[in-house]
Parts: sequence; structure tokens; C-alpha cells
Amino acid sequence: MPTDAQIAGGHKANLNNPNTSKESKENSQRILDNEFNGGDVPKASDTKDKNPGNVAGGLKATMKNPNVSDEAKRSAEERLNNM
Repeated sequence: MPTDAQIAGGHKANLNNPNTSKESKENSQRILDNEFNGGDVPKASDTKDKNPGNVAGGLKATMKNPNVSDEAKRSAEERLNNM
């Protein structure tokens, strides 16, 4: 069963998809406005504790990724050091 965040995310994606019709976009916007507080719903990850080992691994990967900006690498390093 999809979460509210996943449903709202699908409607948000539809709004930004150049291949969907105007009617479809209007329907998605109406649903977001009426059922999901304009799309402002908690992320699925906001309701669960994160595995610290996975978080650390992701931060380490960010620091070694050549496609990541220096600013993002510094941020990842600071977050890793603060764990």
C-alpha cells in the first residue's frame, strides 16, 4: 500500500511531466490541494529511524563521488564527523 508521501509524489511528478495532458495536471493539482495540503506531506523517511551504518555509507560515497560538488563533499564530511 503506498504512503501519502508516495501518492503526493506521483502527483507532483505528473505536474512536472511535459508529456502529461493539461487535464491530468489540473486533476493532480486539485488532489494535492484537497487531500494532501497542497503536497506538503511528511516524507516516508520522516516517520522511521534511519540505519546509522547506511547513512554513514552514503556520506562516505558522497565524499568520493567525482560528480559531487566540493561544497556537498564538505557537508557530507561534517555530517559524518558529527555522527
